[in-house]
Amino acid sequence: MNVIKKDRLIILAALFAILLTVYFVFLYKLQIIEGEAYYKESRNQQVTTSTVVAARGNILDRYGRVIVSNKSSYDLTINESELFPADESVDSNATILKLVKLIREYGEDYIDELPITTEPPFEFTEISDTDKARLQAYMKTNKVDENATAVELLSSMRTRYEIDSNYTAEEARIIAGVRYAVNVRYLINTSDYVLVQDADMKLISIIRENNMVGVNVKESFIRGYNTTYAAHILGYVGLMNDEEYEKYSELGYSGDAKVGKSGVEFAFEKYLHGTNGKVQVTSAADGTIISKTYTTEPQPGNNVYLTIDIALQEATERALASTVNALREERGYDISEDLFGNDDKKEEKEPEADEKPKPEGEDDDEPKVDDEITGAGAVVVNVKTGEPLAIASWPTYNAATMMENYSKLLTAKYSPLFNRALQGTYAPGSTFKPCTAIAGLTEKVISTSSRIKCTGVYSKYAAQGYTPQCWIYSSHLTHGNDNVTEALRDSCNIFFYSVGNNLGIDNMEKYARDFGLGESTGIEIYEETGNMSNRANHYDYAGQEWVVGDTLQAAIGQADSIFTPIQLAEYCAAVANNGQRHSASILKEVRSYDYSEKVMQRTNEVLSTVKTPQYNWDAVHKGMELVAKHPDGSAYATFFDYNTSTVACKTGTAQKGEFITNDGIFICFAPVEDPEIAIAVVIERGGSGANCAPVARSILETYFSIKGATDVTETEGSLLK
Repeated sequence: MNVIKKDRLIILAALFAILLTVYFVFLYKLQIIEGEAYYKESRNQQVTTSTVVAARGNILDRYGRVIVSNKSSYDLTINESELFPADESVDSNATILKLVKLIREYGEDYIDELPITTEPPFEFTEISDTDKARLQAYMKTNKVDENATAVELLSSMRTRYEIDSNYTAEEARIIAGVRYAVNVRYLINTSDYVLVQDADMKLISIIRENNMVGVNVKESFIRGYNTTYAAHILGYVGLMNDEEYEKYSELGYSGDAKVGKSGVEFAFEKYLHGTNGKVQVTSAADGTIISKTYTTEPQPGNNVYLTIDIALQEATERALASTVNALREERGYDISEDLFGNDDKKEEKEPEADEKPKPEGEDDDEPKVDDEITGAGAVVVNVKTGEPLAIASWPTYNAATMMENYSKLLTAKYSPLFNRALQGTYAPGSTFKPCTAIAGLTEKVISTSSRIKCTGVYSKYAAQGYTPQCWIYSSHLTHGNDNVTEALRDSCNIFFYSVGNNLGIDNMEKYARDFGLGESTGIEIYEETGNMSNRANHYDYAGQEWVVGDTLQAAIGQADSIFTPIQLAEYCAAVANNGQRHSASILKEVRSYDYSEKVMQRTNEVLSTVKTPQYNWDAVHKGMELVAKHPDGSAYATFFDYNTSTVACKTGTAQKGEFITNDGIFICFAPVEDPEIAIAVVIERGGSGANCAPVARSILETYFSIKGATDVTETEGSLLK
């Protein structure tokens, strides 16, 4: 048995007594001697809880190249409790004016949401439906006549906000604008009013040095673009409108959250949007942050991989713009004007030395042909999967500067915001003939050996006064006795009038829809579905009942048929793929914010299949190949010296009406033996499909060059395997 010695107990008791004494002395000092000082300091400290904005997910191409990412930024927002204190210790109007002047002196500007011009004579400006709803709510709440002029509204604001008469009209307009932006959020939306977005740190320092009250600095993110291309695909983000807030607030979004407004940003919002966190901040009286404690960690959004190859996308946009501008310049149009709506006038050409000027007034009554190219689109897809590899629309814009140029882009002459590749609808012209050929072969209206003589004029309905002609007959020529392969090479209208007449419109409509023409492609970005000619809605388009002439015109891609470039590209891919049509989904894969976890993986989806014996496909493929390699083919001039791969194609010319230059349409796939990509190109008032062929050739050269290049590493390609 161990016995504790008495001297050890005495030592332990002494140590305990010393520790207890030190503790009581320290406690006495803290609470009694220095207690008042600490109490005052704690009273001067401020503890606030704020939202930590989660980073939005990145957007990458199929090989893992980052196209859109995030950049840290700082926004200046209004601190309402400081700017408008209950005790009126701050001259709010003077502070607002001083703040705006300080911002402008630095070289930046504030976000002005009041839809009234900034200088007299004051007038209302054009605004969106959301801003209009906010303005109406403000006027109703403040009992301003809904028919009030801008001057009358500003006058009521001057009274409401007690804006002194010493302020000039312009100064009063600034003050009213800021106060309106703050007030209107109580009526419609609860998001913060961002005075300056992505403020420079030097501006923030100047504001702090001037001890400006009423301003908060809020950490945020803005989208950073690593390309000036693909604007129509990527879309943009912005603050929610009221309709969006109603939708997204149910998903836990904060009132000041930024959401996808269009394109990929909108389509994949559920993947890209992160979950905000919460942070508790303790600050001293002078604003110095003493501590930060995250009560909820922010969760960044997922990373979205597209099927697009950004290198091919850039090449496609360049090829489209180059060909369009070459055609415009050839027609005498000035191609040096900017994008934002300057008149596109033909250059005045000096008369040749031996050319006499025409007397004034001569030919004044001669109609002028409208040959101005107004837009174009091109789409490249993977034949075996249907994946879009490039989607281009001309004219285009830079997504990084879209918001600052938005008002100009809205009014630009050529409507650069309009995505012609997905939303433009065009008559396919002769590019529809492969569909008519497959339908005729499958339904045994013709066989691969059937021959139809081109007489130049289709006379079956001559008694009814209807005698459509072959395009070549305008030169008093005919095509001879063609089989289906030769008819595709020659694009013989008489051959396809005959096939279409025997097929009937109902059969043609069925095959067209199986090829995806007039149907949704499956792409997640907004698209138009167009229309395949049919009896049911013909009256809506033509204002009259269906007649046999409509069937003949539908067989050569006219009548009521209108399709988008992406539909034409997927249709061409289905022809190349022996009838199998895949979804055009643009989403390749989704990975977690740190790339460690696969959230979603694309699987190939077959939407429809056109079944017919292989020899029918071979006959059609051969006819399309001859369009490029035979001297009689309409694309021979573009492809006669092209040796990179074999190409099968079809040109089309869609009539626009008298004195309007026709649209040009072109489809192709390559290589013929084992197709990899399909392309569709449309140029509004391009004149002919042959004029579109150079765009496709340039795209093919880039595609096979990229494929054969050694600098496309296995690491990139294997990222999504």
